[in-house]
Amino acid sequence: MAVIETQAKRTQRAWQGLQDALLVALVGIAFAPGLAAMARVWGSVDYLSHGYLIPFVAAWAAWRDRATLAALPARRDRRGLLLLLTALLLYGLGLAAGLVELEGVAFVSAVAASVLLLRGPQWLRALRFPIGFLLFMVPPPEALLLPLIVWLRVLVTTVAVGILHLMKIPVVQEGNVLLLPGGESVFVADACSGVTSLITLLPLAVLLAYYVERSLARRLLLVSSVVPIALGGNLLRVVVTVIAALGIGVARATDSVLHQAAGLLTYLLGCLALLAVSAIMRRLVPPK
Repeated sequence: MAVIETQAKRTQRAWQGLQDALLVALVGIAFAPGLAAMARVWGSVDYLSHGYLIPFVAAWAAWRDRATLAALPARRDRRGLLLLLTALLLYGLGLAAGLVELEGVAFVSAVAASVLLLRGPQWLRALRFPIGFLLFMVPPPEALLLPLIVWLRVLVTTVAVGILHLMKIPVVQEGNVLLLPGGESVFVADACSGVTSLITLLPLAVLLAYYVERSLARRLLLVSSVVPIALGGNLLRVVVTVIAALGIGVARATDSVLHQAAGLLTYLLGCLALLAVSAIMRRLVPPK
């Protein structure tokens, strides 16, 4: 009798596993066009190229907690089906309107819904960080991003002019263009506005805050430090570019390999600054 019951449980588990695999496959097939649309955005916009890495980091974060997940009970929750249907509705609206960001949010919602449906609320709570981290793969809406870029570009340009004036360099600002004493001009592009560093450093800051800090206040402080770090790094880049333009000419200062490398250097300095902020926080106010 015990052998029959054991065999019945094995058959039931195998059937449930097949159902789970089928649901995951169907969700993957349904959202394949949306994922392809997001991948095209990642490949066409430099400061969104980190989107390729986000799913792998989220998968690593989930795998890291595999021991915790194995100890949790796996109980199906029908509320996940309602959430999954809502995610599919949002996805359909995104496809119809051509809104990649809505398609991305719908995909992350579908992942959460699938976990709730197949494994229950305890698994969803345990996986809340990896699933939430997937939101960084979603391209931000242009309606919000473009005004932010314009505002940051003017802000960085204005502050850079103030610093250059303190250095006795008589530049004149016209919007996001700096007129040099010799008659040449330096154009402050979108990449120098700080938005590139801001968007690419934010996922790293969240990852670092989650695994290094334990209190919400310290996590928020570390993540919020991305704003001055991003702006400060690009402000330094603009000032150095203007000084280089006065010495070697605008063309060589802005179109050379050295200028392109300056963007990578700015990002690396931002990463080091994040680590420094975390280290300083732990030194000045040790976590309990």
